Amino acid sequence: MEVFTIAVIGVVVLVVVTIAKTATIVPQQRAFVVENLGKYSRTLRAGFHILIPFVERIAYKHSLKEMAVDIPEQVCITKDNVQVGVDGVLYLQILDARRASYGIQDYIFAISQLAQTTLRSEIGKIDLDRTFEERAMINSNVVREVDLASDPWGVKVLRYEIRNINPPHDVIAAMEKQMRAEREKRAVILESEGVRDAEVNRAEGQKQRIIKESEASRESQVNEAEGEAAAIEAVAIATASGLRSVAAAVNAPGGLDAMQLRIAEQYVTQFGAIAKEGNTLVVPANLADVASMLALATNIVKDGDDRPGPSGPRPLP
Repeated sequence: MEVFTIAVIGVVVLVVVTIAKTATIVPQQRAFVVENLGKYSRTLRAGFHILIPFVERIAYKHSLKEMAVDIPEQVCITKDNVQVGVDGVLYLQILDARRASYGIQDYIFAISQLAQTTLRSEIGKIDLDRTFEERAMINSNVVREVDLASDPWGVKVLRYEIRNINPPHDVIAAMEKQMRAEREKRAVILESEGVRDAEVNRAEGQKQRIIKESEASRESQVNEAEGEAAAIEAVAIATASGLRSVAAAVNAPGGLDAMQLRIAEQYVTQFGAIAKEGNTLVVPANLADVASMLALATNIVKDGDDRPGPSGPRPLP
């Protein structure tokens, strides 16, 4: 009886151990490759699975998560024969666990080496100055070439990022000098452009000032000319009006006598003024003959009245 009990216990333990060995739980984002007697059988996804005891076994376990692979620094030679140290990070993901298991021995090592060789090839196509500007293009080319080569391995290369580009120290010093020279050059150019713009603005302002002054002078001259013309016209109109008034007064009764009296008064007044201005005085021969002067003025007025007007000779009063 005791022997039977021991046997039963042994069988139970064997069954438990067998189930423990054959029952498999696959975590999320994992894939297990199962071999049947050394040959590929199937790929197990996330969940609970039972294997055939002593026939099937889990040969490979893969993570389906995106992985970041460090690409060590390597020396690359640019198109202008400058050695630079370049390192980066490669991001990849397994899409087919079967091909990743049987397509290559170590896909991470293979992809890392392939990324390094492709990177050296891409760096050799451009000059040193452009390596800092064309990072996106270099990354894209590396991803395209490595992804194409890793497709038979069931691995998808998602992206590649250059982390550091380290030129030699003497090259760095030369680049700093060049950068400083470029900045000084831009500063000089900007300063000269500022001076040029200032001179242009100053000349434009001077030009506008001269134009405005000439226009103002022209307007002033026009206004003065118009004012003088208006003044001359007003004086002429006033003179003509005065002459017409004088003529009317002379032709009126007693006007001739008044004119003679006025001429005599002006004659005496003007002669007195001449005598006051200087010590030497030239006296006309007929100074005392005021009557002859009045007769002369009267004859002048009469002659003017006898001249034909618009409607014939004017009669004397």
